[in-house]
Amino acid sequence: MPAADDLTHALRSNLFGGVGPAWALDDADGSGVRVCVLDSGVGEHPLVGPIDQAWEVVTQEGRVPRVRPCEPGDDAGHGTACAGIIRQLAPRVSLSSMKVLAGGRSGSAAALLAGLHHAVEEGFDVINMSLSTARPEYRGRLSELCDRAYFRRCTLVVAAHNLPIESFPWNFASVISVASHAEPDPMRFYYNPAPPVEFCARGVRVPVATPGGGTMRNSGNSFAAPHIAGIAALALSKHPWLTPFQLKSVLYHCAANVSTQGEDDEVRVERQY
Repeated sequence: MPAADDLTHALRSNLFGGVGPAWALDDADGSGVRVCVLDSGVGEHPLVGPIDQAWEVVTQEGRVPRVRPCEPGDDAGHGTACAGIIRQLAPRVSLSSMKVLAGGRSGSAAALLAGLHHAVEEGFDVINMSLSTARPEYRGRLSELCDRAYFRRCTLVVAAHNLPIESFPWNFASVISVASHAEPDPMRFYYNPAPPVEFCARGVRVPVATPGGGTMRNSGNSFAAPHIAGIAALALSKHPWLTPFQLKSVLYHCAANVSTQGEDDEVRVERQY
Protein backbone atom coordinates (compact mmCIF):
# COMPACT_ATOMS: atom_id res chain seq x y z
CA MET A 1 0.00 0.00 0.00
CA PRO A 2 1.40 3.47 -0.86
CA ALA A 3 2.40 5.79 1.96
CA ALA A 4 -0.15 8.46 2.87
CA ASP A 5 2.10 11.21 1.48
CA ASP A 6 2.89 9.40 -1.78
CA LEU A 7 1.65 11.51 -4.71
CA THR A 8 1.18 8.65 -7.16
CA HIS A 9 0.13 5.04 -7.12
CA ALA A 10 -0.39 2.47 -9.83
CA LEU A 11 -2.85 -0.34 -10.48
CA ARG A 12 -3.44 -2.48 -13.54
CA SER A 13 -6.16 -0.83 -15.64
CA ASN A 14 -7.60 -4.17 -16.77
CA LEU A 15 -9.02 -4.51 -13.26
CA PHE A 16 -11.61 -1.86 -14.14
CA GLY A 17 -12.84 -2.82 -17.60
CA GLY A 18 -12.33 0.51 -19.38
CA VAL A 19 -14.37 2.63 -16.97
CA GLY A 20 -13.70 6.31 -17.70
CA PRO A 21 -15.36 9.58 -18.79
CA ALA A 22 -16.63 8.23 -22.12
CA TRP A 23 -18.17 5.15 -20.52
CA ALA A 24 -19.65 7.10 -17.62
CA LEU A 25 -20.77 10.40 -19.10
CA ASP A 26 -20.99 10.50 -22.90
CA ASP A 27 -24.50 11.42 -24.13
CA ALA A 28 -25.86 11.60 -20.56
CA ASP A 29 -28.18 14.47 -19.62
CA GLY A 30 -29.48 13.58 -16.14
CA SER A 31 -32.75 12.04 -17.33
CA GLY A 32 -34.48 9.89 -14.73
CA VAL A 33 -32.33 11.07 -11.83
CA ARG A 34 -33.85 12.82 -8.79
CA VAL A 35 -31.63 15.34 -7.01
CA CYS A 36 -32.45 17.21 -3.81
CA VAL A 37 -30.68 20.42 -2.83
CA LEU A 38 -30.60 20.55 0.97
CA ASP A 39 -29.82 24.18 1.68
CA SER A 40 -31.47 27.59 2.09
CA GLY A 41 -34.22 26.67 -0.35
CA VAL A 42 -34.32 27.07 -4.12
CA GLY A 43 -35.99 30.01 -5.80
CA GLU A 44 -37.22 30.60 -9.32
CA HIS A 45 -34.44 31.40 -11.77
CA PRO A 46 -33.82 30.80 -15.50
CA LEU A 47 -30.66 28.83 -14.69
CA VAL A 48 -32.53 26.57 -12.28
CA GLY A 49 -35.61 25.69 -14.29
CA PRO A 50 -38.50 23.73 -12.78
CA ILE A 51 -38.47 22.62 -9.15
CA ASP A 52 -40.43 19.41 -8.84
CA GLN A 53 -40.91 19.37 -5.06
CA ALA A 54 -40.08 21.71 -2.20
CA TRP A 55 -40.15 21.32 1.57
CA GLU A 56 -39.04 23.37 4.55
CA VAL A 57 -38.07 22.42 8.08
CA VAL A 58 -40.09 24.30 10.68
CA THR A 59 -38.46 24.78 14.06
CA GLN A 60 -40.09 26.03 17.26
CA GLU A 61 -38.47 26.31 20.65
CA GLY A 62 -39.17 23.24 22.75
CA ARG A 63 -40.57 21.23 19.85
CA VAL A 64 -39.17 18.63 17.48
CA PRO A 65 -38.47 20.09 14.01
CA ARG A 66 -41.02 19.09 11.41
CA VAL A 67 -40.96 19.03 7.62
CA ARG A 68 -43.78 20.48 5.55
CA PRO A 69 -44.32 21.15 1.83
CA CYS A 70 -43.78 24.73 0.71
CA GLU A 71 -43.53 26.86 -2.40
CA PRO A 72 -40.04 27.12 -3.94
CA GLY A 73 -38.17 30.05 -2.44
CA ASP A 74 -34.79 31.07 -1.14
CA ASP A 75 -34.16 34.00 1.21
CA ALA A 76 -30.36 33.78 0.95
CA GLY A 77 -29.77 32.64 -2.63
CA HIS A 78 -27.25 29.98 -1.60
CA GLY A 79 -29.39 26.97 -2.50
CA THR A 80 -30.50 28.60 -5.74
CA ALA A 81 -26.86 29.06 -6.74
CA CYS A 82 -26.16 25.38 -6.08
CA ALA A 83 -29.26 24.23 -7.95
CA GLY A 84 -28.32 26.32 -10.98
CA ILE A 85 -24.91 24.63 -11.19
CA ILE A 86 -26.49 21.17 -11.08
CA ARG A 87 -29.02 22.12 -13.77
CA GLN A 88 -26.33 23.45 -16.10
CA LEU A 89 -24.40 20.19 -15.91
CA ALA A 90 -27.39 17.81 -15.94
CA PRO A 91 -30.17 19.69 -17.78
CA ARG A 92 -32.77 16.89 -17.67
CA VAL A 93 -32.39 16.09 -13.99
CA SER A 94 -35.37 16.31 -11.62
CA LEU A 95 -34.55 18.99 -9.03
CA SER A 96 -36.18 19.34 -5.62
CA SER A 97 -35.50 21.55 -2.61
CA MET A 98 -35.25 20.94 1.13
CA LYS A 99 -34.97 24.21 3.04
CA VAL A 100 -33.09 23.71 6.31
CA LEU A 101 -31.53 27.18 6.66
CA ALA A 102 -34.15 29.67 7.80
CA GLY A 103 -33.85 33.31 6.82
CA GLY A 104 -30.24 33.15 5.70
CA ARG A 105 -27.21 30.90 5.65
CA SER A 106 -27.40 29.53 9.18
CA GLY A 107 -29.64 27.03 10.89
CA SER A 108 -29.78 24.40 13.60
CA ALA A 109 -28.22 20.95 13.51
CA ALA A 110 -31.63 19.56 14.49
CA ALA A 111 -33.17 21.12 11.36
CA LEU A 112 -30.37 19.66 9.26
CA LEU A 113 -31.06 16.19 10.65
CA ALA A 114 -34.82 16.49 10.11
CA GLY A 115 -34.44 17.70 6.54
CA LEU A 116 -31.85 15.11 5.62
CA HIS A 117 -33.92 12.30 7.13
CA HIS A 118 -36.94 13.35 5.08
CA ALA A 119 -34.90 13.61 1.87
CA VAL A 120 -33.41 10.16 2.39
CA GLU A 121 -36.84 8.66 3.04
CA GLU A 122 -38.13 10.32 -0.15
CA GLY A 123 -35.68 8.15 -2.07
CA PHE A 124 -33.64 10.76 -3.89
CA ASP A 125 -30.77 9.46 -5.99
CA VAL A 126 -28.45 12.35 -5.09
CA ILE A 127 -28.60 14.90 -2.26
CA ASN A 128 -26.37 17.96 -2.48
CA MET A 129 -25.29 19.38 0.89
CA SER A 130 -23.23 22.56 0.64
CA LEU A 131 -23.34 22.91 4.41
CA SER A 132 -22.23 21.18 7.61
CA THR A 133 -22.46 21.36 11.38
CA ALA A 134 -19.66 21.76 13.91
CA ARG A 135 -21.80 20.51 16.82
CA PRO A 136 -20.05 17.32 18.04
CA GLU A 137 -23.12 16.11 19.94
CA TYR A 138 -24.87 15.53 16.59
CA ARG A 139 -22.04 13.59 15.00
CA GLY A 140 -23.35 10.14 15.94
CA ARG A 141 -26.91 10.73 14.74
CA LEU A 142 -25.69 12.35 11.55
CA SER A 143 -23.31 9.46 10.86
CA GLU A 144 -26.13 6.94 11.29
CA LEU A 145 -28.33 8.92 8.91
CA CYS A 146 -25.57 9.14 6.28
CA ASP A 147 -25.05 5.38 6.57
CA ARG A 148 -28.79 4.89 6.09
CA ALA A 149 -28.65 6.96 2.92
CA TYR A 150 -25.66 4.96 1.66
CA PHE A 151 -27.43 1.63 2.08
CA ARG A 152 -30.62 3.00 0.51
CA ARG A 153 -28.67 3.87 -2.67
CA CYS A 154 -28.88 7.59 -1.97
CA THR A 155 -25.62 9.39 -2.75
CA LEU A 156 -24.76 12.34 -0.50
CA VAL A 157 -22.44 14.92 -2.08
CA VAL A 158 -21.13 17.19 0.67
CA ALA A 159 -18.97 20.32 0.57
CA ALA A 160 -15.96 20.35 2.87
CA HIS A 161 -15.83 23.24 5.33
CA ASN A 162 -14.01 26.28 3.97
CA LEU A 163 -12.14 26.70 7.25
CA PRO A 164 -9.82 24.20 9.00
CA ILE A 165 -12.33 23.26 11.69
CA GLU A 166 -13.94 19.94 12.50
CA SER A 167 -17.43 19.70 11.05
CA PHE A 168 -19.75 17.03 9.70
CA PRO A 169 -20.81 15.18 7.55
CA TRP A 170 -18.29 15.93 4.79
CA ASN A 171 -15.59 13.81 6.49
CA PHE A 172 -17.74 10.65 6.74
CA ALA A 173 -16.72 7.73 4.52
CA SER A 174 -20.36 7.20 3.49
CA VAL A 175 -20.53 10.51 1.58
CA ILE A 176 -18.69 12.03 -1.38
CA SER A 177 -16.68 14.96 -0.01
CA VAL A 178 -15.74 17.90 -2.23
CA ALA A 179 -13.39 20.89 -2.08
CA SER A 180 -12.46 23.50 -4.70
CA HIS A 181 -9.99 24.01 -7.49
CA ALA A 182 -9.51 27.26 -9.42
CA GLU A 183 -9.81 26.03 -13.02
CA PRO A 184 -12.74 27.26 -15.17
CA ASP A 185 -13.91 23.96 -16.72
CA PRO A 186 -17.10 22.86 -14.90
CA MET A 187 -16.61 19.23 -15.96
CA ARG A 188 -12.98 18.98 -14.83
CA PHE A 189 -12.45 17.53 -11.38
CA TYR A 190 -9.65 15.79 -9.52
CA TYR A 191 -9.33 12.89 -7.14
CA ASN A 192 -7.48 13.74 -3.94
CA PRO A 193 -5.02 10.95 -3.02
CA ALA A 194 -4.77 12.34 0.52
CA PRO A 195 -8.30 12.31 2.01
CA PRO A 196 -10.55 13.05 3.92
CA VAL A 197 -11.57 15.34 1.02
CA GLU A 198 -12.01 12.98 -1.92
CA PHE A 199 -12.59 15.23 -4.93
CA CYS A 200 -11.85 18.79 -5.99
CA ALA A 201 -14.14 20.55 -8.49
CA ARG A 202 -14.57 24.06 -9.81
CA GLY A 203 -15.18 26.41 -6.91
CA VAL A 204 -13.42 29.72 -7.64
CA ARG A 205 -15.20 32.60 -9.38
CA VAL A 206 -18.06 30.36 -10.41
CA PRO A 207 -20.92 32.10 -12.24
CA VAL A 208 -23.99 31.34 -10.13
CA ALA A 209 -27.68 32.22 -10.10
CA THR A 210 -28.71 35.06 -7.82
CA PRO A 211 -32.13 36.18 -6.53
CA GLY A 212 -34.04 38.22 -9.07
CA GLY A 213 -32.84 36.30 -12.10
CA GLY A 214 -29.28 37.60 -12.30
CA THR A 215 -25.86 36.01 -11.96
CA MET A 216 -22.66 36.75 -10.12
CA ARG A 217 -19.31 35.07 -9.56
CA ASN A 218 -18.78 33.40 -6.22
CA SER A 219 -16.17 31.15 -4.63
CA GLY A 220 -16.11 28.39 -2.06
CA ASN A 221 -16.46 24.68 -1.55
CA SER A 222 -20.23 25.23 -1.51
CA PHE A 223 -20.10 25.73 -5.26
CA ALA A 224 -17.69 22.87 -5.91
CA ALA A 225 -20.03 20.24 -4.43
CA PRO A 226 -22.90 20.82 -6.91
CA HIS A 227 -20.47 20.32 -9.79
CA ILE A 228 -19.82 16.79 -8.50
CA ALA A 229 -23.53 16.32 -7.78
CA GLY A 230 -24.33 17.23 -11.38
CA ILE A 231 -21.65 14.92 -12.77
CA ALA A 232 -22.88 12.14 -10.49
CA ALA A 233 -26.39 12.66 -11.86
CA LEU A 234 -25.04 12.32 -15.40
CA ALA A 235 -23.38 9.01 -14.54
CA LEU A 236 -26.54 7.72 -12.85
CA SER A 237 -28.73 8.69 -15.79
CA LYS A 238 -26.57 6.52 -18.03
CA HIS A 239 -25.94 3.75 -15.48
CA PRO A 240 -28.87 3.80 -13.00
CA TRP A 241 -27.75 0.56 -11.35
CA LEU A 242 -24.71 2.20 -9.75
CA THR A 243 -24.63 2.06 -5.94
CA PRO A 244 -23.03 4.95 -3.99
CA PHE A 245 -19.87 2.86 -3.62
CA GLN A 246 -19.76 2.11 -7.35
CA LEU A 247 -20.56 5.72 -8.24
CA LYS A 248 -17.68 6.99 -6.14
CA SER A 249 -15.38 4.50 -7.88
CA VAL A 250 -16.61 5.67 -11.29
CA LEU A 251 -15.91 9.29 -10.34
CA TYR A 252 -12.38 8.25 -9.38
CA HIS A 253 -11.83 6.84 -12.87
CA CYS A 254 -13.25 9.98 -14.47
CA ALA A 255 -11.00 12.37 -12.53
CA ALA A 256 -8.59 14.45 -14.60
CA ASN A 257 -5.53 13.31 -12.64
CA VAL A 258 -6.30 9.60 -13.02
CA SER A 259 -4.79 8.21 -16.21
CA THR A 260 -3.51 5.08 -17.88
CA GLN A 261 0.25 5.13 -18.46
CA GLY A 262 3.08 2.81 -19.34
CA GLU A 263 3.43 -0.45 -21.18
CA ASP A 264 1.52 -2.31 -18.48
CA ASP A 265 -1.54 0.00 -18.75
CA GLU A 266 -1.26 1.12 -15.16
CA VAL A 267 -3.81 3.50 -13.67
CA ARG A 268 -1.85 6.36 -12.12
CA VAL A 269 -2.97 9.19 -9.84
CA GLU A 270 -1.04 12.44 -9.73
CA ARG A 271 -1.57 15.47 -7.55
CA GLN A 272 -2.11 18.05 -10.29
CA TYR A 273 -4.53 20.57 -8.77
